[in-house]
Amino acid sequence: MLLAGSLPALAHDVPAAIAKSPPAGEFKAVSTLVKLPDFLPGMGQLFVDPATLPAGPFLAYDHDGALVSTIYMLPIKDLNPDKRFEDLAAPGGNVDHVDVYFNAGHPGVEEPHVHVVLWHVPVADEARVAE
Repeated sequence: MLLAGSLPALAHDVPAAIAKSPPAGEFKAVSTLVKLPDFLPGMGQLFVDPATLPAGPFLAYDHDGALVSTIYMLPIKDLNPDKRFEDLAAPGGNVDHVDVYFNAGHPGVEEPHVHVVLWHVPVADEARVAE
């Protein structure tokens, strides 16, 4: 019984270097790179390695600094038979579910693109970044 209660924690095995905001390494707060707020409702506080722009991965954190998702921003012009996005990493550990949606562009990724959101938390926990 005790072991069963610990399984969800094991399933989300997030590396310590990125489990809490700010992440270690080359990741920078997106709000320090482009004119965007520090926290984006529906996405959270975003960090990215500038060398990986525009696609990412972007690490998204809730108000408490816990990692909730990994986001890729894939330019629409690159979604064609000549371009492949292979081995997209999920640095935040296991993926609970995935959302994909269109974005017309914003500071940092001005061209139309799709957001591919790899949620590391259950759907009910998406509310942690809703506001």
